[in-house]
Amino acid sequence: MTQQIKDVMTKPVHTVRRDATLRAVSRAMKERKIGAVLVMQADGSLLGLVTDRDLVVRGMASDRDIDKTQVAEICSTPPVKLDPTATIDDAVRLMRERAVRRIPVVADGKPIGIVSIGDLARARDPSSLLAQISAAPPNE
Repeated sequence: MTQQIKDVMTKPVHTVRRDATLRAVSRAMKERKIGAVLVMQADGSLLGLVTDRDLVVRGMASDRDIDKTQVAEICSTPPVKLDPTATIDDAVRLMRERAVRRIPVVADGKPIGIVSIGDLARARDPSSLLAQISAAPPNE
């Protein structure tokens, strides 16, 4: 049986409101020791995804005021999404086609998890270098 995304995705999913400031988002990432969060619309639907790299490149390096800029201004939209019943092969193909490293997993219009390239590496080949690096605790 082919492994489904719901079996390898990371959960719980971490979200922020579209009007959260870049500073607030970066603090949330630091506190949770994560590198990406999902950006939500007021109605609870998924607007996009923002990574720590987005905060630096699209935010700070672009001279945006981190206390006034809303995350909706720099997040990746529209987000690439996967259904929880999608296969690992589906995720690999989509990551390759769209050149992304993380994909939100959405059921009934709501995010329930996120799958990363590291999650896929651990599922396919736990002894690979990428899987081992992805399994290591985050740097402080």
